[in-house]
Amino acid sequence: MLHEPIRDGAPALRPLDPPADYALVRAVIEFISQEYRAQPSLAEIARALRVPEAELCETFRRWSGLTPKAFLQAVTIDHARRLLAEGLPLLDAAMEVGLSGPSRLHDLFVKHEAVSPGSWKARGQGLSFAYGFSASPFGRALVLWTDKGIAGIAFSDEAHGGDEGALEDMTRRWPAGRFARDDEGAAARAAAIFDPAAWRPERPLRIVLIGTDFEVRVWEALLSIPTGHATTYSALASRVGAPKAARAVGAAVGRNPISFVVPCHRVVGKGGALTGYHWGLTRKRAMLGWEAGVLARA
Repeated sequence: MLHEPIRDGAPALRPLDPPADYALVRAVIEFISQEYRAQPSLAEIARALRVPEAELCETFRRWSGLTPKAFLQAVTIDHARRLLAEGLPLLDAAMEVGLSGPSRLHDLFVKHEAVSPGSWKARGQGLSFAYGFSASPFGRALVLWTDKGIAGIAFSDEAHGGDEGALEDMTRRWPAGRFARDDEGAAARAAAIFDPAAWRPERPLRIVLIGTDFEVRVWEALLSIPTGHATTYSALASRVGAPKAARAVGAAVGRNPISFVVPCHRVVGKGGALTGYHWGLTRKRAMLGWEAGVLARA
């Protein structure tokens, strides 16, 4: 649950427990997204959310490697617009706001394959999926996989049905498939997905793409967008050989089942606007900011 704005006489909120880091991070990002034009200070953000400055800064820095102020400078909407207008990647913008380190982190080492068109047309018939829930830097995550690799990543939000809503979002894509719960297996896979120390070329993350031929082409193109960079829907359409089909490409991006790993969050609208994201614009901003922090530490 997000922190509520200050009201006269309202009691101070209790410090959040470590497992709830993302709740505080989400509240900070939503506040910054609404107030970025005013460039609020750490003290102003902390006061608005009724959280001690030290706790706010330490939690946010532990989560992303950035201070809230650096995050504000790196990923506000105006900043994203300026990036694309100048043809700059997000990493260059991060350097402009004072982040150090000339080295570049290699992107997630991912090996992928696609299932046969027949499996997709059969709506998953004959496919066995395992799934489970685990913590992630972006809230509670659902990880779904087959014997070939990870097939889905979703996020559990109370406003959208919680765990049941996240699971329904995945299972409705392949209604004829078989599904078995395995939270321990999900936790192990989440560690490989969300821990940069686990991104090793000798231990690639294996994913399986289950969709139409066109969707798979779009998702494969998304995998070629490096960490710290962004592209537009029209540029992505040109990359897949369909320059006049930006709207169809956008629909395929929206149907990407493997959030974060297949980085649809790196696609922005014309002019750099952070347009719609299946799991919410706040989470999209969070992913871009988290990646900027990972790059800064590399």
